[in-house]
Amino acid sequence: MSTRAKRDASLTNYARPSVAVDTAVLTVRDGRLCVGLLTDERTRRRRLPGTFLHEGEVLADAVRRSLREKAGIRDVEPAQLHVFDALDRDSRGWVLSVAHMAVVRADALGALDAAPIADAVGLDFDHDAIVRFAVERLRLDYDKHPDPADLLTEPFTIAELREVHEAVAGALLQPDTFRRRVLPQLLDTGDMQRGGVGKPAGLFRRA
Repeated sequence: MSTRAKRDASLTNYARPSVAVDTAVLTVRDGRLCVGLLTDERTRRRRLPGTFLHEGEVLADAVRRSLREKAGIRDVEPAQLHVFDALDRDSRGWVLSVAHMAVVRADALGALDAAPIADAVGLDFDHDAIVRFAVERLRLDYDKHPDPADLLTEPFTIAELREVHEAVAGALLQPDTFRRRVLPQLLDTGDMQRGGVGKPAGLFRRA
């Protein structure tokens, strides 16, 4: 028997769990951080979009396929979060889920329903925990950089940027402190936003 045949034969001695991907698709809508959900037609329970890994497929491609086929979402860059491996997480059998996060603008949720984070509870499987992981990850990213997920269309005002960061944080942010924190990471376009009430506001881009 060849070395490769011996190696392949040895793998059959080990149990093989099914591998799934589940994705928390986050966005900001109406000033609130939301997650995109699907509703199971049979049980009426809500869940994150997901699928099983196919042979010859890497995890990120499985995420893109599930979002494309189940929600009509394309051109996303998923970020891997955590592996969920509780033995009882899926009543159908031994299933490991590799959780991912994707962030899209509110008009790009496709067939997903936008649920405010506070309402995204009681989901199928362990999807509540996946949402919590994704929200924590996104908040850490927004603590470090101005709108790193490009939820805002450039150029934007500091006030518009702060509103997005407040939605992600789930809390109000002190305007002056926020401005000092983000200005070093922004480029001043030299243009002004006009037509609103009060003094015209400067327009910025991400550095």
